[in-house]
Amino acid sequence: MSTQGKQGSNQGSNRGFASMDENKQRAIASQGGKAAHEKGSAHEFDSEEAREAGRKGGQASRGSNNNGR
Repeated sequence: MSTQGKQGSNQGSNRGFASMDENKQRAIASQGGKAAHEKGSAHEFDSEEAREAGRKGGQASRGSNNNGR
C-alpha cells in the first residue's frame, strides 16, 4: 500500500478523530456532550454511581502495583 497518508516515521494516518489536534478533539467532544444533554440522552450520575465510579477508578490506578487486589 501507499504511504501517502503518513506524515513522518512516528505519525500514523492523517485521517480520523485520533489524528486531530488535542484541542480540536476536545471541542468536538464538548459539542457532542452538550447535544446529548439537550436531547436528554446523556447519562447523569447520581451520587451513588459517582462514588462507585470513583472507587473503581482508584482501584484501577493502583492495580498495576497490587496484583489486582
